[in-house]
Amino acid sequence: MKIKHLKNIIIVSFGFLLLFTAYGGLQALQSSLNPEKGLGVASLSVVYGCLIMSSLFLPPIIIKKIGCKWTIVASMCCYVTYSIGNFKPNWYSLIITSAILGIGGGPLWASKCTYLTISGIKYAHQTGKEKMDVVNQYFGIFFLIYQSSGIWGNLISSLVLNQNQNKVHYPKHADHVEIRAVGMEVFLKLTLSEAPNNISYSYCGANNCPKATPELSNTTTPVSGVSDIMRYTLMGIYTGSGVIAVLLIVIFLDQIDLSEEQKREDENPTIWNSLLGTIKQLKDIRQCLLIPLTMFSGFQQGFLSSDYTKAYITCALGIHFVGYVMICYGATNSISSMASGKLSQYTGRISLFMLAFYGVLFDDHKEAAFANYRLWESLGFVISFAYSNYLCVSVKLYIVLSILLIGMILYLVVEYLEYRKHKIMALDTNAVNMTES
Repeated sequence: MKIKHLKNIIIVSFGFLLLFTAYGGLQALQSSLNPEKGLGVASLSVVYGCLIMSSLFLPPIIIKKIGCKWTIVASMCCYVTYSIGNFKPNWYSLIITSAILGIGGGPLWASKCTYLTISGIKYAHQTGKEKMDVVNQYFGIFFLIYQSSGIWGNLISSLVLNQNQNKVHYPKHADHVEIRAVGMEVFLKLTLSEAPNNISYSYCGANNCPKATPELSNTTTPVSGVSDIMRYTLMGIYTGSGVIAVLLIVIFLDQIDLSEEQKREDENPTIWNSLLGTIKQLKDIRQCLLIPLTMFSGFQQGFLSSDYTKAYITCALGIHFVGYVMICYGATNSISSMASGKLSQYTGRISLFMLAFYGVLFDDHKEAAFANYRLWESLGFVISFAYSNYLCVSVKLYIVLSILLIGMILYLVVEYLEYRKHKIMALDTNAVNMTES
């Protein structure tokens, strides 16, 4: 029985690994791969805009109708369409497939969470183990496998694009060398077989602006186009990875019985419960104070995947280096995630929360709290991608840093409110004890 349950968890994990190997690699490349009029970044904005709506409304309906397994399958097919749309990207194909992906994103993650949770609870009931221990173990296995997708997706993109024959060539040799002396000065004149363009790095990094003149954009930055052959190769690999993920789930994943879950859902209107629960959670002043910090997560990741990759990596080093740099980011992110649990023992919750953590403040309303987290983080993504085509990178940096500063200050207010609440509760408890004695 344990082997069967573990088999299903591993199948789900590797399915997501293959699927997000493709999507993660594509997301990091969009601003550089499809820069025409900001098409790539606009597509990401559509993805997260649709993801907000699908997360709020679709998961309960779809999961109840077709079950977790087939919800995962259908949602994965939505992700595959995005890879297909990148073969010949234009405003119709890419925006439509972005919307399809966003619509599938909400049900995909909800069905995955439901599948792992119910599997863990059922196995715990059969073995007499603590259900939360088993569920946490299953989620740990999932994220251990899934989070490596960032490494493989970016590695594939760099290895493929590194073969791109259209990237900028720097001078390799001189056909003719002329040396002449005038007084004490020596002039060296090179007639180059491969003369470089007027390459300048002054428009990279913080100075990168979308309103730079076409002449500057075309002649002074070492940004190179990607040949059709390289694009088709990369998209073929990514599409194949997504298709294999779908087939893996269809063939090997067992359907899970949701009868008990459905009974609970029949007692309540799940769609409106989910939506109203998310809205009611905003009555908690602590949740409202955490909105800027939560949105910062979306702003920060949006900046990383659109502006940082384009202005700092592609502009200065070339598009084929995007994957290598993002691999370093992903590896560091994984290491810090593993270390955060240990650090909390020494730094306490405040220090750790100000760096990365969320969700420990709402023990009684975890689902509504995390729904708000997904909502505000996704909104941060949408806004970040939406203004990406209109502002200079320097301005975006000020925006992201300002939101972080405001978020950290308001979080300290939350901690003060928590401290005051616990102090009042402690005083009340002491008063009751004294009265009883």
